[in-house]
Amino acid sequence: MREWLRDQKREDRKAIGGDIKTAQYGWPLGMPLIRKLEPGLWEVRSDIDKGIARVIFTVEHDTMILLHGFVKKSAKMPPGELKTANARLTQLRGSK
Repeated sequence: MREWLRDQKREDRKAIGGDIKTAQYGWPLGMPLIRKLEPGLWEVRSDIDKGIARVIFTVEHDTMILLHGFVKKSAKMPPGELKTANARLTQLRGSK
């Protein structure tokens, strides 16, 4: 997640970071900033130059844990992106 964020342009990182901060301090929030994907997974949606950045996260004990980030360019959620987030969530929960 950190590497993906570092690869974004400075303005885009600022927009994504601001939206993550809003989600973190205003939790729980809904659309248009936050959308629930499935049990235990939500996404933060940020408008950037290349499209809409999505950061998939979970919440554990009042802590927001960022699992995966990508830029969505189509109407449907790419299945590989959700699969990556689910794999990281499984890994997170398995390590506890």
